[in-house]
Amino acid sequence: MTENEDWYGPDVATFGDRVAAARENAQMTQAALAKRLGVKQSTLRGWEDDLSEPRANRLATLAGVLGVSMMWLINGEGEGLDAPEEGPSADESAMDVLNELRDLRASMLKRAEQLGRLEKRLRKSLRES
Repeated sequence: MTENEDWYGPDVATFGDRVAAARENAQMTQAALAKRLGVKQSTLRGWEDDLSEPRANRLATLAGVLGVSMMWLINGEGEGLDAPEEGPSADESAMDVLNELRDLRASMLKRAEQLGRLEKRLRKSLRES
């Protein structure tokens, strides 16, 4: 496994993490990239926050604008970004916090999906009564 795949691979980074990293590497704001793609900034934010994913045609355009492959955006494999350089001042406690934040975000996303399913069941139950 290469350093690139380890940093941006599916076990470490999400689709949204890779989109945000590629956008930052391209030195673009969310607003600028959204405008270039012809989508609302809230749509792009949803992609970066892993709340939704673009359709195939937008994914192809996104990859082209950011200079990475579609497969890299999807799963971290293929042409993408190199792992960020870790300088000698990299603080382990900061990395621990970052990892904890990623875990918390993944947990919150799962809970949000669970809430959505429960709300849907409740609505269905109320309509049937």
